[in-house]
Amino acid sequence: MAPNAILRVSLALFAALHLVSADVEFTSPAANGPGLSAGSVSVAWKDSGDEPPISALTTYQLFLCAGGNSEDEYDVLLALTPTIPSTFAITGNKFTGTVGATVGGPSKNAYFFKMISTAAAGGTVTNFSPRFAMSGMTGTFSAKVTTGLKSVTGTDGPDTINAVADAQNPAANPSAGDYDVEYTMQTGATRYAPMQPVPPTKITKKNRTPLYPTSSVDIAKSHLPIPKQQTTITQSQTFSVSSMENTVSAAPMPSDDMAKFLARWKD
Repeated sequence: MAPNAILRVSLALFAALHLVSADVEFTSPAANGPGLSAGSVSVAWKDSGDEPPISALTTYQLFLCAGGNSEDEYDVLLALTPTIPSTFAITGNKFTGTVGATVGGPSKNAYFFKMISTAAAGGTVTNFSPRFAMSGMTGTFSAKVTTGLKSVTGTDGPDTINAVADAQNPAANPSAGDYDVEYTMQTGATRYAPMQPVPPTKITKKNRTPLYPTSSVDIAKSHLPIPKQQTTITQSQTFSVSSMENTVSAAPMPSDDMAKFLARWKD
C-alpha cells in the first residue's frame, strides 16, 4: 500500500454504519489497551453524541498519526486507502487496513488515528482517537514527532476540530471570494473550488479554443512531500431544474408493411 495514498470514503460506503446522531468517537484501539501491531490493523468507532449529525457529512479521510497533540507537533504517517480490496475492508463501524512496519518507530502511546469528515454545508469536523502503542515497528520518527512526544502526559489525542459551516460557527462559512482564488494559490488544510459549469442547451462554438491557458508540467524525480491540503470544497450549484408530464398519447403500432416486418420476430 502506498504510504501517501489518501483515504476518501464516500458516504455511500459508510451507509452500513447507520449512525444517526453525531460525529465519530473512536472505541478501538482503546487507551491503555494492548495497542496494535504492524500489519493488519482494525479501527472501530461509535456515535459521540456531539454535533454535527452523520447525515450532514459527505466524505471521510482516515490517517495514522504520531507525535504531540498540537498540529505542529505530530506527523501524518500514513493515509489509508480503499482502492486496494485485498488490504481494505469496511464492515459496519469498523475499518481494517494495513500499516507497514517502517512507517514509524516503537514508542508507547505515540500513535493515534485522525478522521476528517466533510460537511455538506461546508467546512469539516476532525476527530482523533485515543493514543495507543504499536509493536513490531522498525522505522524512525522525525525530529518533530520526537519533540512533540515530550509534551504528552496522558492517552488523549488532540481535541476535536469542528469547522463545520453553520450559524453557530460562522467563521467556517467560506465567502464568495474564496472560490475565486486560484486553487494553487490557496493555503491551509481546506481549499475551495469554483462552481462547476452547467452544460449549455446547444453548441454555439465554431472553433475549439481552451478555456484556460496551458500550464507547465514538471516531472517529479523523487518522492514528493505529503500535500498539506486535506479537503476541497466545491461551490454549490445555484441553477434549478423543472419538469412536466408529457400528456401526448403514444403513437399507435404500425399497420403497414412495417407491421408485417415486426410480426416476423414475434416467434
